[in-house]
Amino acid sequence: MYLDLNRGGLHGMDVENIPFIGDARKELLKEVVEDYYVRDDMNICELIEALGKSHGFMAGHVYRAARIMADMWMEDDILKILSFTGNIVSTGLRGLLAQLILEGFADAIITTCGTIDHDIARGTGHKYYKGDWNIDDAMLRMIEVHRLGNILIPMENYGLAIEKFTRRLLEELTREKKDWSPSELLYEAGKRINDPYSILRAAAQKKIPVFSPGILDGSFGTQLVFNSPFTGLKLDMIRDEKKLMDMVFSAKKLGALIIGGGISKHHTIWWAQFKDGLDYAIYVTTAVEYDGSLSGAQPREAISWNKIKTSGKQVVVYGDATVMLPLIVVGAKCFMKGSRA
Repeated sequence: MYLDLNRGGLHGMDVENIPFIGDARKELLKEVVEDYYVRDDMNICELIEALGKSHGFMAGHVYRAARIMADMWMEDDILKILSFTGNIVSTGLRGLLAQLILEGFADAIITTCGTIDHDIARGTGHKYYKGDWNIDDAMLRMIEVHRLGNILIPMENYGLAIEKFTRRLLEELTREKKDWSPSELLYEAGKRINDPYSILRAAAQKKIPVFSPGILDGSFGTQLVFNSPFTGLKLDMIRDEKKLMDMVFSAKKLGALIIGGGISKHHTIWWAQFKDGLDYAIYVTTAVEYDGSLSGAQPREAISWNKIKTSGKQVVVYGDATVMLPLIVVGAKCFMKGSRA
């Protein structure tokens, strides 16, 4: 027997017969990592199961996220919060977010003004285009094309489109009354969008409130500011906070799918702390925790703030949401289908 100080282990001992050590090994070494082949006839549900068996490295996290999402989706008496940042709304993932709302995986939405901007622009028929990360940005500015990652947005399809829509919206609404909360404005906006992939339209159809605590940080919010002297608009932010507070306090359980970081993530877990934390939490992010940012903070840190319950089901999935989220959603649907079989 010898003690390897570098590796921290006891070698040459029958460790399974040492109290606690043997039990710890048995508890840890339960499930074997399994290899898999991708078959020609493999369906998506089989692929998700294969990811779970493969386990390393994010594969196991995607599998667990799908399991947690299915549990949350089927749970009774739970307030499900869908939280995400606006960047992904410039991509085709916008349709999947609208689908989640329409299919019942959201009782409240917490997002950024960027979401509102992109959804209004695209929802009113203005196209975004496939681009490349390496296109010369000085040239793009010269030809009046915005770049968001590898998405290209003609200038007239963004700011001007949102400005026209918002001005008409405010002119109509302020004839009825002057005092509006952001979620009320966004409900009315959704009613005026005729696009099956629109997030605001889906939320309006399902009467799901869209909360945007940073609503002034974008084109839609700027138009609220610019038009307020002419329309008499009074934006009541506190009414939205009270509405969200009431929803949280009246819920028996809380769950959240949180895509990205920033204000939408923080606002979700901030209010959860007053209910002793989330019972379910799925983070999908590319942010890291070593800089101390809220965007990169893992669920375990949120436990210390009372924002996620110590008993809560939680997982963080590192990766691009445009790839990870469809896998998580389809996996959840597979598990839900299996539980009903």
